[in-house]
Amino acid sequence: MSDEDDTLAVLQAACLRAGLDPEGAQLVRRGENVIYRLHGRIIARIARRGQAAAADREVRIARWLEAHDVAAVRALPDVAQPIEVDGRAVTWWHELPPHRHGTALQVADQLRRLHNLPLPDFDIGRLDPFVRLAERIDRATTLTDADRRWMREHLAELQASYQKLPPGLPHSVVHGDAWIGNVVATDDGQVVFLDLERCSIGPPEWDLVSTAVKAFTLGGISVDDYDQFANSYGHDVTQWAGFETLRDIREFRLVCMAGQVAGENPARAEEAALRLACLRGEYGPRPWHWTAVP
Repeated sequence: MSDEDDTLAVLQAACLRAGLDPEGAQLVRRGENVIYRLHGRIIARIARRGQAAAADREVRIARWLEAHDVAAVRALPDVAQPIEVDGRAVTWWHELPPHRHGTALQVADQLRRLHNLPLPDFDIGRLDPFVRLAERIDRATTLTDADRRWMREHLAELQASYQKLPPGLPHSVVHGDAWIGNVVATDDGQVVFLDLERCSIGPPEWDLVSTAVKAFTLGGISVDDYDQFANSYGHDVTQWAGFETLRDIREFRLVCMAGQVAGENPARAEEAALRLACLRGEYGPRPWHWTAVP
């Protein structure tokens, strides 16, 4: 059975239990989650195996944000979710109107609003910036054994550095993966958070570092864009003593993601090797121009 046949079977079984119609389901994207579109502008997300707790938390957070009038993807109401089939959690969402990546300014405004919310009255967990990295290193099979050994050693160094972060902003609800592609502007005028599965309690700087990495590691936005971001939010994370630690972790996550993707799709092997070489200082100073992987 192909991967697509496998996820379609999971979708059909989950829809049957949820009382939804899977007929004519369209595959939208196959990445960290497998995304299908159903009739009635419903989006189904199928998580990787073992991610049921994260999927449950994502649904609860989406409903909590909706109750606090923070624009985010909306979980389908009146459906008990997630539903787990063959170890994979399936969740259902309202499809967004046509949309595009948000600007740095829009990201700043959304993050400021999120970080100013009161803490929720249910447990959403503490931020773990290293979640699943060891697993992704193991799956980076297009890299050499020596490369993966270096990555494991570097992971241990980053974990030790994270434990020594200097004081910063008061901890708050953080999005957890607040790069520009996860804050989108819709054609009907909303600015909306996507991908809530990493929302947790942690240092707001973790969210702010994503835009700094976009500007200074990847060259994906201009310095002027970044300055507008920092000024609008009211804090420049690059001036914080802990910035380099969080930046290095963010960069390492991008390398591990590419390694995992290449292990599943060897056509991405060159990109995974390039990212690792940049991290090891073999391609000079930042910015490094990396190609997106799914």
